[in-house]
Amino acid sequence: MKTLVPYKSEKIKYLLKDIWKNRVYYLFLAPKMVVFTLFIAIPVIWAFILAFQEYNVFGSTWVGLNNFIKVLNSEVFYVALWNTFKYTVFTVPVHVVIALILATLIHPLGKIAQSFFRAAFYLPTVTSMVIIAMVWRWIYNFRFGLFNYFLSWFGIPPVDWLGQSATALWAIIIMSILTPPGVGIILYLAAMSNIPDTLYEAAKIDGAGPFQRWYRITLPMLKPTTLYLVMISTIGSFQVFTQIIMMTKGGPGYATETLVHLIYKTAFRDYEFGVASAQAMILFIIILFFSVIQYRLLSTDHD
Repeated sequence: MKTLVPYKSEKIKYLLKDIWKNRVYYLFLAPKMVVFTLFIAIPVIWAFILAFQEYNVFGSTWVGLNNFIKVLNSEVFYVALWNTFKYTVFTVPVHVVIALILATLIHPLGKIAQSFFRAAFYLPTVTSMVIIAMVWRWIYNFRFGLFNYFLSWFGIPPVDWLGQSATALWAIIIMSILTPPGVGIILYLAAMSNIPDTLYEAAKIDGAGPFQRWYRITLPMLKPTTLYLVMISTIGSFQVFTQIIMMTKGGPGYATETLVHLIYKTAFRDYEFGVASAQAMILFIIILFFSVIQYRLLSTDHD
């Protein structure tokens, strides 16, 4: 045991010496670390603590697992979970497939054409989701919306897309699907550019056609990019919020209630911060579970 003390002290001295040697770099990192600590690390730790408390400004009470039990016994929570799951199942695969198809069509083009289409598909992603939701709310308008205007051409009566339970969630899903997957297209194009041309030339010599080259070479080489896109898309879809609060506010009834919107209402409408924190912890576990499953299925390390 005595031999460990000098070893640890030498290790600490080496670490401090390394920090002092690279002090300029750490100085540049300091503002980012301060922001991360104040606005991410501390709130996450505080939310974890709140999940086991009944919050009160004048003094919180420790309630153990009562908040989690309350969440798991809530019917609204399961409705929100099902709506979020349905939204994820229908939007994530479609977004990834559309991005792959569009990137495949763009990649053989010249540099100028590629740059044009990259900008055309990526620029909408820069636009705030609040603005996009406002535009789509006008498109879905019952009286003068664009969708109902097209339906009138075929003599179909107008549909209250966002005002009835049968169509509200599907309207939001359609809106998300029709929003260009700009990030996915950019990432796929970058990955395709890194695939060696020699692989395609060898396959062409062996008599492989265009589809066979795409299926046997391009798709396997894009597997890491696909894994990344599926994971970040799933995480983003489970956190869907802006579209809900701007277009339906979870209604009609609970037809479009999602987990993050439910957490928002529980915390800032009902002021049950402990329950909202428990909901957030459960959402974190759900996202972690799906992320691990996706990594196990799509990771190249297990091939």
